[in-house]
Amino acid sequence: MSDNPEHVDPAQAQRERLLADVAALPGLPGVYRYFDAQGGVLYVGKARDLKKRVSSYFQKQHGGTRIGHMITKIVRMETTVVRSEAEALLLENNLIKTLNPRYNILFRDDKSYPYLKITGTSNSPSASSASRFPRMVYYRGPVDQRHHYFGPYPSAWAVKESIQLLQKVFRLRTCEDTVFNNRSRPCLLHQIKRCSGPCVALISPDDYARDVANAERFLQGDQQQVMDTLQAQMMAHADALQFEQAAEIRNQLGALSRVLHQQAVEDNTGAATRDADILAVKVHGGRACVNLAMVRGGRHLGDRPFFPVHVDDATTLGAESATDDAGKTVSSPEALVLEAFIAQHYLDGGVPPLLVLSHPVDKALIDALTAHAGVKVTAQHQPRDARRAWLDMCIKGADLRLAQLLAEEGSQQARTRALLDVLEIDAEALDTFRIECFDISHTAGEATQASCVVFENHKMRSAQYRRYNIEGITGGDDYAAMRQVLMRRYGKLAAQVAKRVEELEDTLHEDMVIAKPELRLPDLVLVDGGRGQVSMAREVFEELGLDLGLIIGVEKGEGRKVGLEELVFADGREKVTLAKDSAALMLVAQIRDEAHRFAITGMRAKRASVRTGGSKLEDIDGVGPKKRARLLQRFGGVRGVASASVDDLLTVEGISKDLAEAIYRALH
Repeated sequence: MSDNPEHVDPAQAQRERLLADVAALPGLPGVYRYFDAQGGVLYVGKARDLKKRVSSYFQKQHGGTRIGHMITKIVRMETTVVRSEAEALLLENNLIKTLNPRYNILFRDDKSYPYLKITGTSNSPSASSASRFPRMVYYRGPVDQRHHYFGPYPSAWAVKESIQLLQKVFRLRTCEDTVFNNRSRPCLLHQIKRCSGPCVALISPDDYARDVANAERFLQGDQQQVMDTLQAQMMAHADALQFEQAAEIRNQLGALSRVLHQQAVEDNTGAATRDADILAVKVHGGRACVNLAMVRGGRHLGDRPFFPVHVDDATTLGAESATDDAGKTVSSPEALVLEAFIAQHYLDGGVPPLLVLSHPVDKALIDALTAHAGVKVTAQHQPRDARRAWLDMCIKGADLRLAQLLAEEGSQQARTRALLDVLEIDAEALDTFRIECFDISHTAGEATQASCVVFENHKMRSAQYRRYNIEGITGGDDYAAMRQVLMRRYGKLAAQVAKRVEELEDTLHEDMVIAKPELRLPDLVLVDGGRGQVSMAREVFEELGLDLGLIIGVEKGEGRKVGLEELVFADGREKVTLAKDSAALMLVAQIRDEAHRFAITGMRAKRASVRTGGSKLEDIDGVGPKKRARLLQRFGGVRGVASASVDDLLTVEGISKDLAEAIYRALH
């Protein structure tokens, strides 16, 4: 017994320390972070006045709301004082991206936008003839200052459409340098008037350079200047009685006019607004969509949807805490989502001078963008004329994309429920139901790989996919391969489960070791195969002491036809044959096919690496099959190529100085 008659509740003492920390906060701008008992970050926020903002969470009775649930989990708080609200915005954005807090609105950080690239010219004596005629190409990756890039574009389709447009008007080449250097007659693109044929000298370098310059000016938004220049050239040819050349330019002008008329929305209000992003947000059913449309050079290039996570939690939290500083009006969920997107998407750079918005956002956020980007950024949420048309299109797109998402999620949820009904599994944990599926792939026993794909919360979780290189088995022994991958996947996890059971038997201590979420035991294990593969999986699970009821094999039906699959159970239950139109069968087939695709792509990549090591070379522009073969023969494989210097690479037939440097950069 304790000598102290008063029993102190540790949780109560912890709560009192937290409230004391809140009371001691300064009334300065800054960022605050809430942590739970396991050290996980619950929420990151910014405030003009830390004391007022943070105190508001603990002064109200939140009941059973989401914010109330979060507050009960807070055991520790950290704050950082900064000089201004703009600095607080920057720090908040960095912390959200780094920590992925549970109650913040989070967007996937994916800025890998495609660009349209026009290659630079080279006047070096050792340069190939192709380098004197710039090439127009789709591009995604790091920027090389020697070339010209236009964009970003919202999608690959938008880039390819622009390339087709420019081919019709300016007839720039798109072929690789290896093709260009080995042409002896014009290709099909020249015959259908999509290329001027520089590979066989059907156009002079000066005329081709003029077409390149006009294409670049067009992409920069100087459409009228391009039209005026072409008009002047046509009249000059006509005055010089060069009627064939004048007719060519006349046709070019006609094509350009048709292109401009086909452009859905165009802004001619001035050069300052030729580049703009249009942002529309829609929140419904606990989900949200931010639709981003891009305007570059006055041309509308299309849109791209973004779907944030934790919308319900974060918008509830934001709505209940948005009135703390100076009694400001509560922000709508749409405005909160839009502000989160703008902060996470643009504070790292790449913001255009104009943002056209479906909802007004905090002016401090736009000021922070301006200060951080070094250029004046203007936000407009009630535009007129062409910008109004842009915004209406973007809003309609957000509505359609969110409706599509909700319909797909509803359909996927119905499939999950149907599978649970077939398997007679309690659907209480429907939203957390987890399936892992395995498949084996090889070519005649070569480059054997196993894949594991994960289905959870009604969708495929590609970030949790894993590939396993299978070694030490007889080539083509799928059963041994399945045994190896299951042992590697669940061996360590089974030991963790056994340890937890042992701890439970000894004590009811709460601070037990918990497996990582991606390694937790699934609710269902699918193996692509019939009784043989299921028997092997059963042996592994018996050896590891795991539940046999988790294992299900997907056996091909009569004639191995799609839609006739049967489910085979490891625990002795009778086979289950699903109807062709069964939602459960659709889900099983979807997961099985994804496992097969993932295994096949991994096996092919491994096989190519094992055989030639040339896969890295295949990704380099200008290195075709012949040059790749010469490089591999000269240096004895891709490792030899990688260890070669630029001067060594120049000794290979057909390798120019520029190409040698490109190969060296790509392999280093």
